[in-house]
Amino acid sequence: MSTISTNSGTLPPGPDIKPKLSRDDILMRGSMMVIVLYLIVTLALPLYTMLSKSFSTYRMELSQYEFQVSDDAGIFDGTVLTGDALNRQTEVFTDTDLVTGSDGRLPVTGFFPDFSFRSPVMYQIRNTTDTGRFLVGSTLHEGTEWVELDSNTFRRVQLRPVQSRGLGNFVNYFSTPALFNSIKNSLWISVVSTIVTVTLAFWFAYALNRSCMRFKGVFRLIAMAPILVPSLLPGIALVYLFGNQGMLKELLFGASIYGPIGIVIGSVFFTFPHAFLIISTALAISDARLYEAAASLRSTPWRTFWTVTVPGARYGLISAAFVVFNLVITDFGLPKVIGGQFNVLAVDIYKQVIGQQNFEMGAVVSVVLVIPAILAFAIDRMVQSKQVALLSARSVPYQATPNPKADRLFLAYCSLIGLFIVGLLAVCQFAALIKFWPYDLSLSLKNYQFDKMDGGGWGSYFNSIRLALLTAVIGTSVVFFGAYLVEKSKGFRTGRSIFQMFAMLPMAIPGMVLGLSYIFFFNNPSNPLNGIYGTMAILVICTVTHFYTVSHLTAVTALKQMDREFESVSASLKQPTMKLFARVTVPVCLPAVLDISIYLFVNAMTTVSAVVFLYSPKTTLASIAVLNMDDAGDIAPAAAMGMMIFYTNAAARIIHLVASRGILKRTQAWRSR
Repeated sequence: MSTISTNSGTLPPGPDIKPKLSRDDILMRGSMMVIVLYLIVTLALPLYTMLSKSFSTYRMELSQYEFQVSDDAGIFDGTVLTGDALNRQTEVFTDTDLVTGSDGRLPVTGFFPDFSFRSPVMYQIRNTTDTGRFLVGSTLHEGTEWVELDSNTFRRVQLRPVQSRGLGNFVNYFSTPALFNSIKNSLWISVVSTIVTVTLAFWFAYALNRSCMRFKGVFRLIAMAPILVPSLLPGIALVYLFGNQGMLKELLFGASIYGPIGIVIGSVFFTFPHAFLIISTALAISDARLYEAAASLRSTPWRTFWTVTVPGARYGLISAAFVVFNLVITDFGLPKVIGGQFNVLAVDIYKQVIGQQNFEMGAVVSVVLVIPAILAFAIDRMVQSKQVALLSARSVPYQATPNPKADRLFLAYCSLIGLFIVGLLAVCQFAALIKFWPYDLSLSLKNYQFDKMDGGGWGSYFNSIRLALLTAVIGTSVVFFGAYLVEKSKGFRTGRSIFQMFAMLPMAIPGMVLGLSYIFFFNNPSNPLNGIYGTMAILVICTVTHFYTVSHLTAVTALKQMDREFESVSASLKQPTMKLFARVTVPVCLPAVLDISIYLFVNAMTTVSAVVFLYSPKTTLASIAVLNMDDAGDIAPAAAMGMMIFYTNAAARIIHLVASRGILKRTQAWRSR
């Protein structure tokens, strides 16, 4: 409401006049809601379904079944025996045996110790309530009528569980020592790996940003190499180095690489580039005046380091720590390959779903795994929101000064880190070319004959390339257009806030959890989208959704650099918003668009956890083939497939670099004017 002043007085307040929405505003808001709907269907609803599944308990209620047994002449004397009474007599099934999953079955012959399928004795069985169910072979009986069976048929009778809602699954989980121990193992491994990785990455980034050492470009390339391989590959390399027949197994002094030692070393390998990128960015932004002030106050280099360098990089260190922690605690591939009997949460989900077909307990473990992942993500976002600018308009960029002794020391340190990274990759390539380790070390390409191995053959490799290309094209289009809508729309603050919330959520959801939730949601016959289950479409959707957040943040960062005057000028010239988007926004933000596409391509090639539950015999992937071949004992072919993923991603990076230079030279020429 507003008042209007005139010469004769003040008019009574009138209603606020809301500006009429233009056609472009309606189009942008409608498009935003479509992408929000996509995220709801591919993220929110599957997660809700999985959460609901974790509270679905299934138990064999023996009191809901009654039995009658005849004599040898087939005559029933009318004696009725209940299931729970029979079990009290025989004590065949414990209370733990009666707690089961949705597909649980209990053979009834266990109630009768003297049972023989050749006996002339007849049996009758019935449900006492409408919730009781039992199978005779593949026929389900749900009524309360007596069913008469001979001995040979009676042995095929199996009781089905009764569904209820409650915390029974969680109580069962936390009361099972082996399962509960996985929480402690996962947290311990994640904390140790985080401390080691962040420490190593900090000094590596410090050497590249604060020294005048040689070969900085080479070391940057080496540091980024682990991003190009699936997390299973360092596990395979460690087996060849320190396994039971490893080349350097004596260096472990009797300890086993199969367990926490192997998981920590492998985790440091595949999380190192993530920590290095974040810390390097933090160290690259510093004000030289602070170091000049410290020097004028005669501060020692060590004191300057702790009072100027570390505080300036603290947000980067904290962010890197939480990113590494999240990557380690949610990783499935590495502990699956080299974890041995050391159980962690991500592997427990796989064992419950694939090994025991206990989907409800898999959902419970998923909920447990989500909690630390979401907490780490939330704290990271909170810390980043408090970060302040370290460079002002008066700041002087820091320039490293030569120090021969320190430069040689940093060069030696970076060489050791580089040797560690290159060494693991070289071991995998060496293993892929050996005929039969360690007995026949002659070189051969027989390990690349994937069609003769488990895992789907060369078809898996080409499926991965297809998945990566589709993910890069479709994902980049959806993500960038969505970021444009949320960043450049006028008004509609509530809708934009909802969009941002859904766009940030995927980063906090582990891949194993997302993949399992897709089983519950899309594999439901009543779901109209059930048809995409087991196809390439669901793999693309899952991969795009899983890696949505980082791509979205990249796009938003690029779009924030564009002044809103572009939209104002376009509106004054009465040009459609989509025309501005196609002819101005996309060309200006093309570097970010290309970065998003290669990010999605590489991650689609290397992902394991998000798709391990969703592939079908026709859509097996290269990363899954590595897992399956390793399970089958074909470790050398698994290493060969892993290296094929590495070379494919490396080639994609090179093509991306070459194409970027050519495309950006034409589209970004205005920047040099």
